[in-house]
Amino acid sequence: MSTPTLASLAAPRGGASEASDGRAPLRIALVTGAGSGIGRAVARALAADGWTLALMGRREAPLRETLADALVLAADVAHEAQVDAAFARLRERFGRLDLLFNNAGISAPPVPIDELTPGQWRAVVDTNLTGSFLCARAAFALMKAQAPRGGRIINNGSISAHTPRPFSAPYTSTKHAVTGLTKALSLDGRAFDIAAGQIDIGNAATDMTLRMRQGILQANGEVAVEPTMAVEDVARAVVYMASLPLSANVQTMTVMARDMPFVGRG
Repeated sequence: MSTPTLASLAAPRGGASEASDGRAPLRIALVTGAGSGIGRAVARALAADGWTLALMGRREAPLRETLADALVLAADVAHEAQVDAAFARLRERFGRLDLLFNNAGISAPPVPIDELTPGQWRAVVDTNLTGSFLCARAAFALMKAQAPRGGRIINNGSISAHTPRPFSAPYTSTKHAVTGLTKALSLDGRAFDIAAGQIDIGNAATDMTLRMRQGILQANGEVAVEPTMAVEDVARAVVYMASLPLSANVQTMTVMARDMPFVGRG
């Protein structure tokens, strides 16, 4: 199966900056963690909706498999210098950024907290929280300075931003913190026409959720198979959030497999 290209998915339409040929306006979106799973599905859905894509991830090859002709930015979101260099390349190429989907994230082994190493804790915090901050920081600076001013930041939260699973202290802590970051960005962005919102996802069918389909520990001690939903359903939700004018905002959206044990969990 060939890798999709921007042209094969859609011609750009609508937006804030002018294409190089002077004919079609462009909307520029950056997706982090775009080499697989939710990031890959969202990048392809945004391209199909007419956005021009930049893709960030640690490995170049999977990013190129996501979209062959997107701007590929090989960078680890946990490293300030790499993030700053990636945003410098994006600015040099496009001159602006209209949407950041802060998606990159990892989890730690599901073990009791007294068996978790500080290194495992820091790895999750560095990627999920510090990485979201570094990318939002760089996007905020660009969106404030560009003309027309403004843009949108969508952070990938989680059901765990509300309710934890057993043995998930690092992941749950970072996702609660991302909610605080989202609210702070939303407040501080008002003066600069920057909208910030969060999508909290439950059991999208990705490699990260394979264990849901095989059986996962529940709050009552049982191990149970959990339903999942198509990752494309998440992508459509993000595209909707991104499609709104900057005068409107989805502050928080929850998208989940209907029958997963979240409402009433525990």
